Amino acid sequence: MKTEDFSSVIDINLTSAFVGCREALKLMSKKRFGAVVNIASIVGETGNAGQVNYSASKGGLIAMTKSFAQEGSARGIRYNAVTPGFIATEMTDKLSDEIKESYTSKIPLKRFGSPEDIAEAVAFLLSDSSAYITGEVLKVNGGMYM
Repeated sequence: MKTEDFSSVIDINLTSAFVGCREALKLMSKKRFGAVVNIASIVGETGNAGQVNYSASKGGLIAMTKSFAQEGSARGIRYNAVTPGFIATEMTDKLSDEIKESYTSKIPLKRFGSPEDIAEAVAFLLSDSSAYITGEVLKVNGGMYM
């Protein structure tokens, strides 16, 4: 992997999220209330061959989320992350049936998740129902990584 390829993914997935989290902290600090949910990935927790840059960016996002949670908590601001596993999208629709079957065989719930599964997890973490949750990683992966 070229250094430029590594750096590009870090900038897109991690540096941009840093800027968003930093600006959210500034704005939400004035109201002393708020919640941020970062979208990481299962490979940020497990790693994945051929995806050193992506895995590093998502693992960094998890660590950054926890650090922002520590900084924001005194101001009433919560930071959490969601780590999706395989989600049925246009991208995964392009996979061959054999590859899809090889992945679903490793998922205890035996299916890919839906975008709605991720949206519901994010909505929960942004809601008052999760008012006592900060610095956490919610795995939404059908049990693929526990």
